[in-house]
Amino acid sequence: MSVTPGLWSYLAAAPLTWLTVTLLAYLGASMVSRSLDHAPLANPVLVAVCVIAPILWLTGTGYDSYFEGAQFIHFLLGPATVALAVPLYDNLATIRRLAAPILLALVAGSAVAVVSAILLAQALGLPEPVILSLSPKSTTAPVALGVSEAVGGIPTLTAVLVILTGVIGAIVVTPMMNLLRIRDWRARGFAVGVAAHGIGTARAFAVNETAGAYAGVGMALNALLTSLIVPVFVYWLI
Repeated sequence: MSVTPGLWSYLAAAPLTWLTVTLLAYLGASMVSRSLDHAPLANPVLVAVCVIAPILWLTGTGYDSYFEGAQFIHFLLGPATVALAVPLYDNLATIRRLAAPILLALVAGSAVAVVSAILLAQALGLPEPVILSLSPKSTTAPVALGVSEAVGGIPTLTAVLVILTGVIGAIVVTPMMNLLRIRDWRARGFAVGVAAHGIGTARAFAVNETAGAYAGVGMALNALLTSLIVPVFVYWLI
């Protein structure tokens, strides 16, 4: 049974329509990922985006209209940010014991992510608002959006860049770690948590529980450090 244009116009204007589409797309993408044994290219976020984007394009739905429904999910980013304290608390003893290597890896990973993004964007001649939006791309979305807005970036563009960073990180992390012959699940997880935030952390949990736990620690610590260093590097480099 086809949907008439008048009925579709009504449905498209209803916020719950896009909330439902988003949730169904992600649930379907998760099923696909599990059926393919969590293959890197079957990342649920990537698959869901590939489903939703054509629907928005075919229906001529703008971002503002879509976000009226997606904002219900966006609201949950706040509690999710607070929940970052959980993996930190659960692994507090390990963090204390391995404080030096963890802090060294954290500072190196966070600083390289910010500085490389800014310098590469400048080398490519990108406009300043895009560079500012790009600078916090490797941290979790709630923090990245707040940092982007604080330094003069475009939060909506930052959201896209954060998702791209996470998806790319989740896809390449396992093959790259295998190629580099890194076997320590703690190191693998922490690295992807710092570089690819929540999407990378979800991938780490799908591969190994220890890697997932350390990815959560890396993501939480990187969120804190990134919020502190991005304004500093922006001031120095832009």
